[in-house]
Amino acid sequence: MPDSPPEPRGLLIYGAGGFGRETAQAVTALPGRRLLGFVDDDPDRAGVLVDGVAILGGAKAVEAAPDAQVVVCVGSPAGYDGRRRIVERLGLPPARYATLLHPSAWVSPSSRIGPGSVVLAQTVLTASARVGAHVAIMPHVTVTHDDVVEDYATIASGVRLGGGVRVGAGAYLGAGALIRQGVEIGPGALVGMGAVVLRDVPPGEVWVGSPARYLRPAPHRKEAP
Repeated sequence: MPDSPPEPRGLLIYGAGGFGRETAQAVTALPGRRLLGFVDDDPDRAGVLVDGVAILGGAKAVEAAPDAQVVVCVGSPAGYDGRRRIVERLGLPPARYATLLHPSAWVSPSSRIGPGSVVLAQTVLTASARVGAHVAIMPHVTVTHDDVVEDYATIASGVRLGGGVRVGAGAYLGAGALIRQGVEIGPGALVGMGAVVLRDVPPGEVWVGSPARYLRPAPHRKEAP
């Protein structure tokens, strides 16, 4: 008698905003995953259905499902540090975090993606790219050869990275930004939508335009307690 297929592993999505909802939809296309629900720190949202998926409560919902994996899906440019603070507060081992790749994304055999990261539809990692832990990569992103995307960075839809680009921890690249080969985006920097970045962006600065130029210091952005 043939063996039964393995039971899909339970998954919790921490954050029920736009990024969390997009991730939940991607999970429907992933075999071997069973979405248990959202986790949200707002007590008034417990029990609410979001796109048909229940919000199970706050961090205690993670404790109540010790066999489930978790992804932290906080992605707003107004709260780039939110994922890090949630991960530190949860204190889970790396094995508890899922790495989610939409089936239409293509990751080369020489590329690597860390735990807790989410790569959405039609994204491509071409050769020897390195994506850290808890990184958010939205649809239609191109990450080319030898790029490094550090932990907790967010890359919005349609971004194109030239070869050898380094995106620092917690940086946010707005939709449609183009980053020239060899450029470094500093930790905590914010690159505006449609910007064309031709030179290094220092840590903690906001750059916009084409060619991209300094606008102001990145504001202190909060999203999670």
